[in-house]
Amino acid sequence: MRKYETVVISDPDLQDQTRTELFDKIRNIIARENGIFLDLDDWGSKKLAYEIRKKLRGHYACLTYGGTGDLVKELERNLRLYDDVMKFMTILITHDVTAESLAQELQDAQAAKAAAESAQAASDGAEQATEAEDDGTQVQKSESDAPAAETQTAKTVTDQEN
Repeated sequence: MRKYETVVISDPDLQDQTRTELFDKIRNIIARENGIFLDLDDWGSKKLAYEIRKKLRGHYACLTYGGTGDLVKELERNLRLYDDVMKFMTILITHDVTAESLAQELQDAQAAKAAAESAQAASDGAEQATEAEDDGTQVQKSESDAPAAETQTAKTVTDQEN
């Protein structure tokens, strides 16, 4: 088994639901061909280096998966048939990968994603708590900083006199 990465450029005018259906079809092809789907990294709409099908922009997505050469052939055959796919390119990442190592990588990625989401939720909660503070508290903090600034100015004046 090998690890592959396929970058797909789809029509930027597609609705989100249609694009989601396209990526679901790709996932189904990978599953049908006994592959292991690892990740879908949606890069969003970007300017193309050159015009493709009279379009100057394209919606980029990067698919990471494990499988055999037959899986890649079938996936690329299907991508050629979809009118919504403007371009695609498949890259071999690793030659010899076991299904267990890919499954472990998938679990690690999901755990990291869950940890990042919980950290984001915690930071969002802290920001909301900070915003809920009374404006008077912030004014008091500013006033307490003022003597420190005056002391710094006095030191500067003293240094200049010497």
